[in-house]
Amino acid sequence: MTNQIYPCLWFDGQAKAAANFYCSIFKNSKITSDTPMVVNFELNGKKIMCLNGGPEFKFNEAVSFVVDCENQEEIDYYWNKLLAGGGQESQCGWLKDKFGLSWQIVPTAILAKLLSDPQKAPKAVQAFMQMKKFDIEKLVTAANK
Repeated sequence: MTNQIYPCLWFDGQAKAAANFYCSIFKNSKITSDTPMVVNFELNGKKIMCLNGGPEFKFNEAVSFVVDCENQEEIDYYWNKLLAGGGQESQCGWLKDKFGLSWQIVPTAILAKLLSDPQKAPKAVQAFMQMKKFDIEKLVTAANK
């Protein structure tokens, strides 16, 4: 027997709506079970549980989901989809979706390459600290100055 570890997201009556929203954005995603209290689903094969737990607890930035993106097209897609319906932009690639869940939309490979270069890293950090959504072209240009 294996011990699975997966997140449980607490909602105030919006578990099914949230699961449907997330499954509509990420390919290879599906709802695997649905009761009035708990909705289980998979995002790209990762198990997640949504619980209709009531109004006691709200999401905050202490927990976020990171979406690795290969290019600007992917960044734009996930940024726009996750903000739809009332999300809020933050900075440095962070946003909150309409349910208040925090996401980081990150050009992972490009950012790792820039941050591993001691000459480019400070310039890259300075550039992305000014951004809300990552702009790869501006990030690379700034790091190469």
